[in-house]
Amino acid sequence: MALSPAAVASPPTPAATDVDAVNQLARAYATMREELGKVIVGQEEVVEQVLTAMFCQGHVLLVGVPGLAKTLLVSTISKVLHLGFKRVQFTPDLMPSDITGTDVLEEDHTTGKRVFRFVKGPLFANMVLADEINRTPPKTQAALLEAMQEHRVTVGERTYELPEPFFVLATQNPIEQEGTYPLPEAQLDRFMFMTVVRYPTATDEIRIMKQATTNYRPELKPLLDGPAILNLQNIVRRVPVADHVYAYARDLVRATRAGEPGVPAYVNELVQYGAGPRACINLIMAGKARAILQGRVHVTTEDIARAAHPVLRHRIMTTFSAEAAGMTSDKIIDRLLADVAKVPEGHRAA
Repeated sequence: MALSPAAVASPPTPAATDVDAVNQLARAYATMREELGKVIVGQEEVVEQVLTAMFCQGHVLLVGVPGLAKTLLVSTISKVLHLGFKRVQFTPDLMPSDITGTDVLEEDHTTGKRVFRFVKGPLFANMVLADEINRTPPKTQAALLEAMQEHRVTVGERTYELPEPFFVLATQNPIEQEGTYPLPEAQLDRFMFMTVVRYPTATDEIRIMKQATTNYRPELKPLLDGPAILNLQNIVRRVPVADHVYAYARDLVRATRAGEPGVPAYVNELVQYGAGPRACINLIMAGKARAILQGRVHVTTEDIARAAHPVLRHRIMTTFSAEAAGMTSDKIIDRLLADVAKVPEGHRAA
Protein backbone atom coordinates (compact mmCIF):
# COMPACT_ATOMS: atom_id res chain seq x y z
CA MET A 1 0.00 0.00 0.00
CA ALA A 2 1.38 3.40 -0.94
CA LEU A 3 2.24 5.74 1.92
CA SER A 4 1.22 9.38 1.56
CA PRO A 5 3.92 12.05 1.90
CA ALA A 6 2.24 13.47 5.00
CA ALA A 7 2.10 10.07 6.68
CA VAL A 8 5.76 9.43 5.98
CA ALA A 9 7.09 12.85 6.88
CA SER A 10 5.22 13.28 10.19
CA PRO A 11 7.23 12.07 13.20
CA PRO A 12 5.73 9.35 15.39
CA THR A 13 3.71 10.55 18.40
CA PRO A 14 5.15 10.01 21.89
CA ALA A 15 2.68 7.17 22.40
CA ALA A 16 3.87 5.37 19.29
CA THR A 17 5.87 2.23 19.97
CA ASP A 18 9.11 1.25 18.31
CA VAL A 19 7.19 -1.46 16.46
CA ASP A 20 4.96 1.21 14.93
CA ALA A 21 8.06 3.16 13.92
CA VAL A 22 9.57 0.06 12.29
CA ASN A 23 6.38 -0.57 10.36
CA GLN A 24 6.40 3.07 9.26
CA LEU A 25 9.90 2.77 7.86
CA ALA A 26 9.15 -0.57 6.18
CA ARG A 27 6.14 0.97 4.41
CA ALA A 28 8.16 4.01 3.36
CA TYR A 29 10.87 1.74 1.96
CA ALA A 30 8.38 -0.33 -0.05
CA THR A 31 6.83 2.82 -1.49
CA MET A 32 10.23 4.22 -2.43
CA ARG A 33 11.10 1.01 -4.24
CA GLU A 34 7.88 1.34 -6.27
CA GLU A 35 8.62 4.94 -7.22
CA LEU A 36 12.23 4.19 -8.20
CA GLY A 37 11.02 1.24 -10.29
CA LYS A 38 9.23 3.70 -12.58
CA VAL A 39 12.60 4.94 -13.82
CA ILE A 40 15.24 2.36 -12.84
CA VAL A 41 14.78 -1.00 -14.53
CA GLY A 42 16.09 -3.93 -12.49
CA GLN A 43 19.13 -3.33 -10.27
CA GLU A 44 17.10 -4.30 -7.18
CA GLU A 45 20.19 -5.12 -5.15
CA VAL A 46 21.82 -1.78 -6.01
CA VAL A 47 18.69 0.16 -5.01
CA GLU A 48 18.44 -1.79 -1.74
CA GLN A 49 22.05 -1.07 -0.81
CA VAL A 50 21.84 2.64 -1.62
CA LEU A 51 18.67 3.13 0.43
CA THR A 52 20.07 1.02 3.27
CA ALA A 53 23.17 3.20 3.46
CA MET A 54 21.06 6.36 3.50
CA PHE A 55 19.04 5.20 6.48
CA CYS A 56 22.38 4.43 8.21
CA GLN A 57 23.88 7.90 7.49
CA GLY A 58 26.42 6.20 5.22
CA HIS A 59 28.03 7.02 1.88
CA VAL A 60 28.04 4.74 -1.17
CA LEU A 61 30.61 4.16 -3.91
CA LEU A 62 28.97 2.85 -7.10
CA VAL A 63 31.37 0.94 -9.32
CA GLY A 64 30.62 -0.09 -12.88
CA VAL A 65 31.35 0.59 -16.51
CA PRO A 66 29.84 3.73 -18.09
CA GLY A 67 26.26 3.56 -19.30
CA LEU A 68 24.68 1.52 -16.48
CA ALA A 69 22.44 4.37 -15.21
CA LYS A 70 24.47 5.07 -12.07
CA THR A 71 23.95 8.81 -12.40
CA LEU A 72 20.26 8.36 -13.26
CA LEU A 73 19.77 6.24 -10.14
CA VAL A 74 21.17 8.89 -7.82
CA SER A 75 19.27 11.79 -9.40
CA THR A 76 16.03 9.77 -9.26
CA ILE A 77 16.54 9.02 -5.56
CA SER A 78 17.02 12.72 -4.86
CA LYS A 79 13.65 13.47 -6.48
CA VAL A 80 11.88 10.76 -4.51
CA LEU A 81 13.46 11.93 -1.25
CA HIS A 82 12.80 15.64 -1.92
CA LEU A 83 16.34 16.62 -0.92
CA GLY A 84 18.76 19.27 -2.10
CA PHE A 85 20.83 17.67 -4.85
CA LYS A 86 24.09 18.69 -6.51
CA ARG A 87 26.11 16.85 -9.13
CA VAL A 88 29.84 17.30 -9.59
CA GLN A 89 31.55 15.93 -12.69
CA PHE A 90 35.08 15.09 -11.57
CA THR A 91 37.71 15.89 -14.19
CA PRO A 92 41.53 15.96 -14.16
CA ASP A 93 41.57 19.77 -13.83
CA LEU A 94 39.03 20.00 -10.96
CA MET A 95 40.40 21.87 -7.92
CA PRO A 96 39.41 21.35 -4.24
CA SER A 97 37.88 24.83 -4.04
CA ASP A 98 35.59 23.92 -6.95
CA ILE A 99 33.67 21.56 -4.66
CA THR A 100 34.11 23.04 -1.18
CA GLY A 101 33.68 26.70 -2.09
CA THR A 102 36.01 29.69 -1.88
CA ASP A 103 36.32 33.24 -0.54
CA VAL A 104 35.62 35.90 -3.15
CA LEU A 105 36.78 39.50 -2.79
CA GLU A 106 33.91 41.92 -3.37
CA GLU A 107 33.46 45.66 -3.06
CA ASP A 108 30.69 47.01 -0.84
CA HIS A 109 28.97 49.66 -2.99
CA THR A 110 27.67 51.58 0.05
CA THR A 111 31.00 51.90 1.92
CA GLY A 112 33.48 51.32 -0.87
CA LYS A 113 35.34 48.76 1.25
CA ARG A 114 36.46 45.44 -0.08
CA VAL A 115 35.39 42.39 1.89
CA PHE A 116 35.65 38.63 1.45
CA ARG A 117 32.45 36.67 0.95
CA PHE A 118 32.32 32.88 1.06
CA VAL A 119 30.69 31.31 -1.98
CA LYS A 120 29.45 27.83 -1.19
CA GLY A 121 30.46 24.95 -3.41
CA PRO A 122 28.31 22.03 -4.52
CA LEU A 123 29.10 20.11 -1.30
CA PHE A 124 26.48 22.27 0.42
CA ALA A 125 23.57 20.01 -0.46
CA ASN A 126 21.80 17.09 1.19
CA MET A 127 22.81 14.67 -1.54
CA VAL A 128 26.01 15.08 -3.53
CA LEU A 129 26.75 13.00 -6.59
CA ALA A 130 30.50 12.77 -7.17
CA ASP A 131 30.41 11.52 -10.75
CA GLU A 132 33.48 9.57 -11.92
CA ILE A 133 35.35 10.41 -8.73
CA ASN A 134 38.45 8.54 -9.87
CA ARG A 135 38.87 10.81 -12.91
CA THR A 136 40.34 13.56 -10.72
CA PRO A 137 43.75 13.68 -8.98
CA PRO A 138 44.13 12.70 -5.28
CA LYS A 139 44.33 16.34 -4.10
CA THR A 140 40.73 16.96 -5.10
CA GLN A 141 39.59 13.52 -3.96
CA ALA A 142 40.97 14.31 -0.50
CA ALA A 143 38.81 17.44 -0.29
CA LEU A 144 35.85 15.13 0.30
CA LEU A 145 37.40 13.45 3.36
CA GLU A 146 36.41 16.02 5.97
CA ALA A 147 32.96 16.46 4.45
CA MET A 148 32.25 12.73 4.47
CA GLN A 149 33.46 12.11 8.02
CA GLU A 150 32.69 15.34 9.89
CA HIS A 151 29.88 16.75 7.70
CA ARG A 152 31.71 20.06 7.47
CA VAL A 153 34.31 21.80 5.33
CA THR A 154 37.19 24.06 6.31
CA VAL A 155 38.18 26.92 4.00
CA GLY A 156 41.04 29.07 5.24
CA GLU A 157 40.49 29.68 8.94
CA ARG A 158 36.74 29.10 8.93
CA THR A 159 34.73 25.91 9.26
CA TYR A 160 31.28 25.59 7.68
CA GLU A 161 28.70 22.99 8.68
CA LEU A 162 27.00 21.04 5.89
CA PRO A 163 23.21 20.62 5.77
CA GLU A 164 21.69 17.54 7.34
CA PRO A 165 21.06 14.88 6.23
CA PHE A 166 24.20 14.68 4.12
CA PHE A 167 25.09 11.85 1.72
CA VAL A 168 27.86 11.39 -0.80
CA LEU A 169 27.13 8.97 -3.60
CA ALA A 170 30.14 8.58 -5.85
CA THR A 171 30.44 6.73 -9.12
CA GLN A 172 33.70 5.14 -10.15
CA ASN A 173 34.82 3.61 -13.41
CA PRO A 174 36.85 0.39 -13.23
CA ILE A 175 40.46 1.29 -12.42
CA GLU A 176 41.66 -0.71 -15.42
CA GLN A 177 40.35 2.03 -17.71
CA GLU A 178 42.65 4.79 -18.92
CA GLY A 179 42.71 8.15 -17.16
CA THR A 180 41.66 6.94 -13.70
CA TYR A 181 43.27 7.63 -10.33
CA PRO A 182 42.62 4.91 -7.72
CA LEU A 183 41.08 6.26 -4.52
CA PRO A 184 43.39 6.17 -1.46
CA GLU A 185 42.59 3.58 1.19
CA ALA A 186 41.70 6.24 3.79
CA GLN A 187 38.98 7.62 1.53
CA LEU A 188 37.68 4.22 0.49
CA ASP A 189 37.17 3.42 4.16
CA ARG A 190 34.83 6.43 4.49
CA PHE A 191 32.34 4.77 2.15
CA MET A 192 29.96 2.48 3.98
CA PHE A 193 29.26 0.40 0.87
CA MET A 194 31.05 -0.29 -2.36
CA THR A 195 28.19 -1.35 -4.60
CA VAL A 196 28.94 -3.08 -7.88
CA VAL A 197 26.54 -2.11 -10.69
CA ARG A 198 26.37 -4.98 -13.15
CA TYR A 199 24.98 -5.31 -16.65
CA PRO A 200 21.18 -5.70 -16.84
CA THR A 201 19.54 -9.03 -17.58
CA ALA A 202 18.28 -9.81 -21.08
CA THR A 203 14.67 -9.12 -20.03
CA ASP A 204 15.55 -5.86 -18.30
CA GLU A 205 17.49 -4.69 -21.35
CA ILE A 206 14.35 -5.01 -23.49
CA ARG A 207 12.44 -2.86 -20.95
CA ILE A 208 15.24 -0.28 -20.96
CA MET A 209 15.08 0.03 -24.74
CA LYS A 210 11.30 0.39 -24.73
CA GLN A 211 11.38 3.14 -22.09
CA ALA A 212 14.32 5.05 -23.59
CA THR A 213 13.02 5.09 -27.16
CA THR A 214 9.44 6.21 -26.48
CA ASN A 215 7.73 9.19 -24.85
CA TYR A 216 7.64 7.45 -21.49
CA ARG A 217 8.03 10.18 -18.80
CA PRO A 218 7.08 8.92 -15.35
CA GLU A 219 5.93 11.32 -12.64
CA LEU A 220 7.73 10.78 -9.35
CA LYS A 221 6.11 11.61 -6.00
CA PRO A 222 8.41 13.04 -3.30
CA LEU A 223 7.96 10.76 -0.29
CA LEU A 224 10.45 11.87 2.36
CA ASP A 225 12.04 15.16 3.32
CA GLY A 226 15.11 15.95 5.41
CA PRO A 227 13.50 15.93 8.90
CA ALA A 228 11.70 12.67 8.14
CA ILE A 229 14.95 11.00 7.06
CA LEU A 230 16.73 12.18 10.22
CA ASN A 231 13.88 10.71 12.28
CA LEU A 232 14.07 7.41 10.45
CA GLN A 233 17.85 7.30 10.95
CA ASN A 234 17.25 7.53 14.70
CA ILE A 235 14.82 4.62 14.45
CA VAL A 236 17.53 2.50 12.82
CA ARG A 237 19.93 3.18 15.69
CA ARG A 238 17.36 2.02 18.27
CA VAL A 239 17.11 -1.51 16.84
CA PRO A 240 18.49 -3.99 19.43
CA VAL A 241 21.30 -6.38 18.56
CA ALA A 242 22.08 -9.61 20.42
CA ASP A 243 25.58 -10.28 21.71
CA HIS A 244 26.11 -13.26 19.39
CA VAL A 245 25.35 -11.02 16.37
CA TYR A 246 27.95 -8.51 17.56
CA ALA A 247 30.39 -11.40 17.98
CA TYR A 248 29.69 -12.72 14.47
CA ALA A 249 30.35 -9.31 12.90
CA ARG A 250 33.57 -9.06 14.92
CA ASP A 251 34.74 -12.55 13.93
CA LEU A 252 33.95 -11.93 10.27
CA VAL A 253 35.98 -8.71 10.17
CA ARG A 254 38.90 -10.09 12.20
CA ALA A 255 39.10 -13.06 9.84
CA THR A 256 40.10 -10.66 7.03
CA ARG A 257 43.29 -9.55 8.83
CA ALA A 258 46.36 -11.45 7.73
CA GLY A 259 48.65 -12.43 10.58
CA GLU A 260 45.96 -12.40 13.26
CA PRO A 261 45.70 -15.54 15.45
CA GLY A 262 43.13 -18.04 14.23
CA VAL A 263 42.51 -16.61 10.76
CA PRO A 264 42.08 -19.15 7.93
CA ALA A 265 45.37 -20.14 6.30
CA TYR A 266 44.34 -18.82 2.88
CA VAL A 267 43.87 -15.31 4.32
CA ASN A 268 47.58 -15.09 5.20
CA GLU A 269 48.39 -16.03 1.62
CA LEU A 270 45.80 -13.95 -0.26
CA VAL A 271 45.24 -10.83 1.86
CA GLN A 272 47.77 -8.03 2.24
CA TYR A 273 45.71 -6.21 4.85
CA GLY A 274 42.12 -6.51 5.99
CA ALA A 275 39.25 -4.43 7.31
CA GLY A 276 39.40 -2.13 10.32
CA PRO A 277 36.93 -1.39 13.13
CA ARG A 278 34.83 0.86 10.87
CA ALA A 279 33.83 -2.30 8.98
CA CYS A 280 32.39 -3.80 12.20
CA ILE A 281 30.34 -0.65 12.80
CA ASN A 282 29.03 -0.62 9.23
CA LEU A 283 28.09 -4.30 9.35
CA ILE A 284 25.99 -3.74 12.47
CA MET A 285 24.35 -0.60 11.11
CA ALA A 286 23.56 -2.32 7.79
CA GLY A 287 22.12 -5.28 9.72
CA LYS A 288 19.88 -2.96 11.72
CA ALA A 289 18.63 -1.20 8.60
CA ARG A 290 17.99 -4.44 6.72
CA ALA A 291 16.06 -5.85 9.68
CA ILE A 292 13.61 -2.99 10.00
CA LEU A 293 13.24 -2.55 6.25
CA GLN A 294 11.88 -6.08 6.33
CA GLY A 295 9.59 -5.29 9.28
CA ARG A 296 11.66 -6.98 12.00
CA VAL A 297 12.74 -5.46 15.31
CA HIS A 298 15.86 -7.58 15.80
CA VAL A 299 19.03 -8.26 13.82
CA THR A 300 20.11 -11.75 12.76
CA THR A 301 23.46 -13.10 11.63
CA GLU A 302 21.92 -13.48 8.16
CA ASP A 303 21.46 -9.70 8.02
CA ILE A 304 25.19 -9.31 8.74
CA ALA A 305 26.12 -11.89 6.09
CA ARG A 306 24.01 -10.11 3.45
CA ALA A 307 25.92 -6.88 4.08
CA ALA A 308 29.36 -8.52 4.04
CA HIS A 309 30.19 -7.99 0.36
CA PRO A 310 29.38 -4.28 0.01
CA VAL A 311 30.97 -3.49 3.39
CA LEU A 312 34.16 -5.54 3.04
CA ARG A 313 35.04 -5.67 -0.67
CA HIS A 314 36.81 -2.29 -0.68
CA ARG A 315 38.46 -2.88 2.69
CA ILE A 316 40.36 -6.02 1.72
CA MET A 317 43.63 -5.50 -0.16
CA THR A 318 44.72 -8.67 -1.93
CA THR A 319 48.31 -9.78 -2.51
CA PHE A 320 50.05 -10.22 -5.85
CA SER A 321 49.69 -13.99 -5.57
CA ALA A 322 45.93 -13.59 -5.11
CA GLU A 323 45.70 -11.40 -8.22
CA ALA A 324 47.76 -13.91 -10.19
CA ALA A 325 45.41 -16.69 -9.11
CA GLY A 326 42.32 -14.66 -9.99
CA MET A 327 41.19 -14.35 -6.37
CA THR A 328 39.24 -11.14 -5.89
CA SER A 329 38.09 -9.70 -2.59
CA ASP A 330 34.55 -10.91 -3.36
CA LYS A 331 35.76 -14.50 -3.71
CA ILE A 332 37.65 -14.24 -0.43
CA ILE A 333 34.51 -12.93 1.28
CA ASP A 334 32.57 -15.90 -0.12
CA ARG A 335 35.05 -18.28 1.51
CA LEU A 336 34.96 -16.38 4.80
CA LEU A 337 31.15 -16.50 4.92
CA ALA A 338 31.38 -20.27 4.55
CA ASP A 339 34.13 -20.66 7.16
CA VAL A 340 33.23 -18.20 9.93
CA ALA A 341 30.62 -19.69 12.26
CA LYS A 342 27.41 -17.69 12.53
CA VAL A 343 27.11 -18.69 16.19
CA PRO A 344 30.50 -18.01 17.84
CA GLU A 345 31.92 -20.47 20.35
CA GLY A 346 31.01 -18.48 23.47
CA HIS A 347 27.34 -18.33 22.51
CA ARG A 348 26.59 -21.83 21.18
CA ALA A 349 25.32 -23.12 24.51
CA ALA A 350 22.89 -20.22 24.80
